[in-house]
Amino acid sequence: MKACARIAVVGVGNDFRRDDGVGWAVVARLRELAERRPWPADIVLATCDGDPARLIALWEGADLAVVVDAAHAHPGTPGRVHRLALREARLSGPPTTSSHGLGLGEAVELARVLGLLPHELIVYAVEGSDGDFGTGLSPDVAAAVEPLADAVEADIARHRHTTSGGRS
Repeated sequence: MKACARIAVVGVGNDFRRDDGVGWAVVARLRELAERRPWPADIVLATCDGDPARLIALWEGADLAVVVDAAHAHPGTPGRVHRLALREARLSGPPTTSSHGLGLGEAVELARVLGLLPHELIVYAVEGSDGDFGTGLSPDVAAAVEPLADAVEADIARHRHTTSGGRS
């Protein structure tokens, strides 16, 4: 049986910019779940401000990286989640943009050039409505946190099942 490689889950954003903290909120929820039923040691839960170099460092060497970030869309639907998957191919951009100056797309392309992309990258972009200074998510974005944490857990389980040759 093949040993599973490292899995990185990264919440991107700023916890002090309201909905931009959704990635951090999802990681916090996953940490709560991990306290109740511990995960294997090769799963890393981290938060990041979105700096491309820091993102790359967090997913470097990972077989699977799952990134959760806030996004802005026009017109937008607060709380709507977009799932994008990259598996040894180019990430086609969603109809949304990052809430950061240099975004995830730049990090992906830089990692590609440097040969540092994870084998599989899944991005969850959550449409926000409030990027003002302050803490706490808007109601629609807050409602997306629990189902999104469940989706990340399902992605991890699916990846582990696939890399173990179908054996659990």
